[in-house]
Amino acid sequence: MRTVLRASLRTHTRRYVAAFVAVMVAVGFVIATNAVGSAAKSGLSGEVERAYRGADLVVGQDGGLDRSQVAPVERAAADQGATADVVGSAFTTVTRDGTSLGQDASVSTVSLEPELRRQTIVSGQAPAADGQALVDQRTAQADRIRVGDRLVIGTDGDRRTVTVVGVAKATSYLSADVYVPWSTLSALPDALADAVVVDASGDPAATAAALARATDEPVRTQGEYVDARVVALNQGFDAIGILLLLFATVAGFVAVLVIANTFTILFAQRTRDLALLRCVGATRRQVLRSVRVESVAVALLASALGVVAGVGAGYGIVAAVRVLSDASTLGAVALSPLWVGGAFVGGVVVTVAAAWLPTRRVVRVSPLAALRPHDADVLSRAGAARVGVGVAMVAAGAAALAVAVRTSTLPPLLVGGMVTFTGVLLLGPVLVPALLRLAGRLLGGTGLATRLAAANAVRNPRRSAATTASLLVGVTLATAVLTGMASARGALDDELEVQYPVDVALTGSSTLPDDALDRVGRLDGVARASLVPGVQAELPGAGVVPVLTPSSGVRELTRDPSTVEPPRLTVLIPGTVATTMADGIPERLRLTRDGRSVEVATRVVGSEWGSAVVAGPGVVEALGGDATPQALWVRADDGADTVRLTGEVGAVARELDLGVSSTLDSRASIEKQLDVLTWAVLGLLGISVAIALVGIANTVGLSVLERGREHALLRALGLTRRELRRMLAAEGLLLALVAAVLGTVVGVAFGWVGTVSVVTAAVQDVPLVTPWGELVAVVGIAALAGLLACVIPARRAAKVAPAEGLVLD
Repeated sequence: MRTVLRASLRTHTRRYVAAFVAVMVAVGFVIATNAVGSAAKSGLSGEVERAYRGADLVVGQDGGLDRSQVAPVERAAADQGATADVVGSAFTTVTRDGTSLGQDASVSTVSLEPELRRQTIVSGQAPAADGQALVDQRTAQADRIRVGDRLVIGTDGDRRTVTVVGVAKATSYLSADVYVPWSTLSALPDALADAVVVDASGDPAATAAALARATDEPVRTQGEYVDARVVALNQGFDAIGILLLLFATVAGFVAVLVIANTFTILFAQRTRDLALLRCVGATRRQVLRSVRVESVAVALLASALGVVAGVGAGYGIVAAVRVLSDASTLGAVALSPLWVGGAFVGGVVVTVAAAWLPTRRVVRVSPLAALRPHDADVLSRAGAARVGVGVAMVAAGAAALAVAVRTSTLPPLLVGGMVTFTGVLLLGPVLVPALLRLAGRLLGGTGLATRLAAANAVRNPRRSAATTASLLVGVTLATAVLTGMASARGALDDELEVQYPVDVALTGSSTLPDDALDRVGRLDGVARASLVPGVQAELPGAGVVPVLTPSSGVRELTRDPSTVEPPRLTVLIPGTVATTMADGIPERLRLTRDGRSVEVATRVVGSEWGSAVVAGPGVVEALGGDATPQALWVRADDGADTVRLTGEVGAVARELDLGVSSTLDSRASIEKQLDVLTWAVLGLLGISVAIALVGIANTVGLSVLERGREHALLRALGLTRRELRRMLAAEGLLLALVAAVLGTVVGVAFGWVGTVSVVTAAVQDVPLVTPWGELVAVVGIAALAGLLACVIPARRAAKVAPAEGLVLD
């Protein structure tokens, strides 16, 4: 059988190219998914990771570290020859030359060890000893602080004087106004330790064990700690983990489908060859062994090349995304050996399994029956058992999806999606011909080639279903992702507008100066600025605060006017005010001003607009007096430099003795994460579309090879080469349109279900958005793909002379 094996590989090289490409692309898809996913993870967690750069280990809870544990951890690290440093913070008074930079200025730590220092120095130098400090770039700009200035940190007897030796680049994570060594910060009674970072340059495992013995706090690697912090910052919503799990599942699922479809068609075409081997004396076992050795050979070589192609595709897609978007959107690619090895082994196993079942089905046919001169598959229909199983799987998958919607959990969503889609594929021989007949009726009057194409497309339901399967997978995935991303992005954008309705808010302890609006409004990057009227009133537990009553014009300046429009005799209390009320927020409380008071309903909101409350109609009127400008709200230009604008507004606020609250950095950080996820999804989507195009090209090409005698007969009956090419092109177009329509319907449904199941875990009241423009583009691309997939096979079929084609076997 070795001679037969080598002869088979030589004779059927063209057919095995299709199987080879299917395996290679499927393996490459899995690896490219890992490459893009790792880059997205790096981009998403890059800012957090930079805060702990240089560390091998991090000691501490997600929410902080007990200060009593710092000393034991430092001693244990020193005993192991490791370098340790504390990441800490405090909010306290900072003054320069008697002028306060704010009573709640933020102070954080800077490491004296260069390898553990997270700040980037833009001018001056890094602190080298206790008593030296860095100043944040925005703070230096706002308060005109220069290298060499002396700052006093703390109050009363706990003051520490430090010298500014450098200015640090602003960051969006663990940023502060001033950075000092832990030895300086720890002298303040309200200093908090967030974590201890350890550079275990010798033996990380031994150091981790020693640290674990020295403290009850968790000891994690830098990567583990960063991953936990990213999830915590996203309110427990592991967006990148969900993204990777979704696409890993899809990658494996698509790989199995493409390889299985290709091998099913490949061995169906070889029925007569295998039957002839049986007739000349080959046993069933010998035929099976020969075919499986062929599949192993194809699997090993194709999987190895698939690994190489996947690595190249992954790096290429990440590079393309970085060119098309912000260069920091995706981070560095970090391929996982587990993914690479799993993709290679999976490609081999799936290929062998895909060759196993079709071959067993073929060798069960008697040699004489297989050698009959008619195509038994042409009239095959979906059996009752297949239809029954398909209907049952669709029903079971729909039930799992319903559970996912009800519980907002991911496992039922993945299982339900795969089971439902598998059921749709099993029902393909029923659904696809029905849609093809409908399309054929609509296009029946457009010419002979189109009528023949419509008739041919429905003659073999299983072949048609197999041909559309790959493109159906790609279109379903594309429409599901586009629909889900449109809905999720809309929901998250709405949530951001609710949480951050005011870009920058300036408030004071009295009426704002007359020139405040003019000075802020002239700043570059300010789209609009408005004074907000109100009064100063006593809020129980919080002292005197501005009670604002925004006009309709002021509300229109915000990103969501409804967030600053409370009902009558109601006040909205933001988190910055609520945290100062030690006794909590009662449902009703009494505001007082100059001997007058009013009882109001309270509503604590997640929105931010500084240290003020927003009152509904009737509140300010009941407190008496004229409403005067108590706050200044700013709407920034889209794309404004948030670092520079925050610094310039802060400078104006300090000169006017006003408090400033900016949500620009927080909003920009969240929007960057959304951009990372969006571009990562688009990159992965590009891979899925590519594999769908390869899949349909494979199946169409194999189908044309299978029907060589049929095409020769049509030529002998008078069909010209041009008409044959038109017929095959029309057939490919019909199949692609049917796959596109069916995939769009299924994909939109999956996108909506996925949005409700996953996004509602982080955001309530998710709108279901249908991106019509993108869906039309997907259908157009699918139609073009079907047309292009037929070009080369049609040209090849048209070149075969009728007499030559009629003797093809």
